[in-house]
Amino acid sequence: MTNETWGLVRQELLKTVGKNNYVNWIEPLEFDRLEDGVATFNVTSTFVGNWVSRNFGDSILNEIAKAGEPVRRIEFTVAKTRAPARAAADATGAADAELDRMIKGTSTSAPEAPAVHAQDDDLPGADLDPRFTFDSFVVGKPNELAHAAGRRVAEGGPVTFNPLFLYGGVGLGKTHLMHAIAWELRRRKPELRVVYLSAEQFMYRFIQALRGSQMIDFKQLFRSVDVLMVDDVQFIAGKDSTQEEFFHTFNALVDQRSQIIISADRAPGEIEKMEARIVSRLQSGLVVDVHPTTYELRLGILQQKAEQFRPQFPDLRLADGVLEFLAHRITSNVRVLEGALMRLFAFGSLVGRPVDIPMTQECLVDILRQSDRKTTIDEIQRKVCDHYNIRISDLVGPKRTRIFARPRQIAMYLCKHMTQRSLPEIGRKFGGRDHTTIMHGVKKIEELKSQDSQIAEDLEMLRRALEA
Repeated sequence: MTNETWGLVRQELLKTVGKNNYVNWIEPLEFDRLEDGVATFNVTSTFVGNWVSRNFGDSILNEIAKAGEPVRRIEFTVAKTRAPARAAADATGAADAELDRMIKGTSTSAPEAPAVHAQDDDLPGADLDPRFTFDSFVVGKPNELAHAAGRRVAEGGPVTFNPLFLYGGVGLGKTHLMHAIAWELRRRKPELRVVYLSAEQFMYRFIQALRGSQMIDFKQLFRSVDVLMVDDVQFIAGKDSTQEEFFHTFNALVDQRSQIIISADRAPGEIEKMEARIVSRLQSGLVVDVHPTTYELRLGILQQKAEQFRPQFPDLRLADGVLEFLAHRITSNVRVLEGALMRLFAFGSLVGRPVDIPMTQECLVDILRQSDRKTTIDEIQRKVCDHYNIRISDLVGPKRTRIFARPRQIAMYLCKHMTQRSLPEIGRKFGGRDHTTIMHGVKKIEELKSQDSQIAEDLEMLRRALEA
């Protein structure tokens, strides 16, 4: 078999395995020889050879056989020297030119997907979403710092924020922003090895490497990247072995000046069961809080989404005031907001009715009812901390000075009256306090609000802010 024949075989493999799998696993294979029915390929590591053999071996054999070559099996050897992984092996001529054209023509709407993907069908999620770019990211006061920091990192210049740590509640745009950074990096500097995956996928790969005695390959894979992006890092908290490996990977990448971008649902110091040495390193870069959305930001997001949905529903009429109504009533997170708008467009199109306020209330009765009970303990704690200009760690910590104790009791009071959580549940969110402590705090505020007009005013202001 010649390199030209291998080029033709790769054309067929591109059609069957998909672009992402092709670029990451098939394209880097270097055809070496075909002897006695055994096709041998050079690979960068044993890990790559084992993975290709398990997942694409049969497909490669079938396509080589279809090309008329007498092949019985394929083997992989680790090459001592290789060209970069994204270069073509050795094939030249018309076959490779056509193959390059096919790859480039596979997707024109977004840049290439990241270099590493979850390779198990049971664990999808490492591919980049083409919808999540900077162009589709609506910027407002709650996320303007996170957006600006993400833009700076995405420029691909000298590493300044390392790590960039984004944190905030569910559905506030952290994942969108991370995908946007990855897309922009790959557009500006396609030679960079940009790896995006969730903390769960990192843990899964680590466990698989342990079971398969492939830790050297695992370390080589993650220490050779230029940009490592780990989403929802709080999921490795309490997983001692995974934290250990993450710690060493983190240090190795920082030492070689590779960029690290992390996201979580809370600040590094507030992630329970996260090792102190990891927390320290996560806090060593730029830590950015993605705040809950404001009315203006929610309205801007809805207006953008309505424009995106319009081509799918060209005959649907959207009455004035509907978007404003949704932005006011649905404040939990952006995902719920987008889902509600899509449901409205679909419902209006299917029943042939214009989308007005009465129809919105009828169609979204469950979401609107749930939004009426939207307030969470975390939201109350954040609002109280913002109002009194203190840190959450002080609010839930052991300090008993009045500057922290009074806001803490106010937060306990609001949690008791504005959420459905039990006193023990509230106590756990306040540093593991006993339910009797919560009862005492609630009772204290009930007494003070009738005596201290400032406390009564603060309570009313906080309640309005939480219900907005």
